[in-house]
This record gives sequence, structure tokens and C-alpha cells, in this order.
Amino acid sequence: MSAGGLWIGPPWIPPPAGEVAVVVDPGRAFGTGAHATTRACIELLAGVERGSALDAGCGSGVVAVAAARLGFVPVVAVDSDAVAVAVAGETARANGVDLDIRRLDVLCDELPETDVVVANIELGVVQSLLPLVRARIAVTSGYLASEAMSFPGWAHVRRLELDGWAADVLAAM
Repeated sequence: MSAGGLWIGPPWIPPPAGEVAVVVDPGRAFGTGAHATTRACIELLAGVERGSALDAGCGSGVVAVAAARLGFVPVVAVDSDAVAVAVAGETARANGVDLDIRRLDVLCDELPETDVVVANIELGVVQSLLPLVRARIAVTSGYLASEAMSFPGWAHVRRLELDGWAADVLAAM
């Protein structure tokens, strides 16, 4: 797959010559980069101003690694699942990127302040998370394009729809 100028694939398939790669082993944690919501998040992330990034609900770490490859520094990746945190660490090491990976619950634990937060999780969680984050930009997905949504305190900047799924760029108001 390609998204945001990055090639995303498993370790047994070599990336095309000259492409910046994000290698992810589709194993124990959610997120291979192939799903439309992941591709849309990475595509939108590639279009926002660089700075610090937080991947809230990182799963395998594919979005966090993509953020690092796109030039976001520092990148923090959090998930409440211990297996996801371990797999995200493996994904970061396999790609030679430096991520700050933490086991946190995005709705219960204090999240670090960041320039850009990425939340590719179910709509209800996104709506509950956004009032809690301290970020100037949010890239959100994990919901269908047909779902009604409201993000109080955030201005809608851009939407990308892929295969019936939606991803949005929001700016804090």
C-alpha cells in the first residue's frame, strides 16, 4: 500500500526502489496499514505542518512510524493494550525510528501535549478523546463516512473518504 508518499508493507515484500518504507508485521496487534482508515490518516497527516505527534490508540504502531518517517518529532505512541505497546516497539525498531511508546488509556490517563494528535479509533472514542487532548491539530478516523459526527471545540479543515470510511483534519478553536 502507499499513503502519504510512504510505502507500507510487510517485511517479506521489498519496497519499490526509492520509496520511503514503513514495514509492519501483520501479527499480534491491530493495524497493518492496509485498512482505509489507516491509509486516510497517513495521507492527511502528510499534509499537516510538522511538529510533535501523538498516536492515540497506536495498535501496531504503523501510524506512529509513518509520522516519524514524515518528519514529526517527537512522536509519542500510546495504547491501553500491553500487546499493542510491545508490538509498536517492535515496529519502531524494525523501521529504525525513535518513538516514545507508553501504555496509557486515552480516555482515563493524562496524555502529553502535542502539536498533532492522530486518533484512528471508533467514533465514540474519538468524540470522547478530543475534549481531553492538548493539541492544535487532530487527524481522526475509524468511522464511516455516513456517520453523523460532532466535534465541539474543533473546526473542520479537511475530509478524506476511502472505501466508505472517513478521516478528518480538525483545528482546535
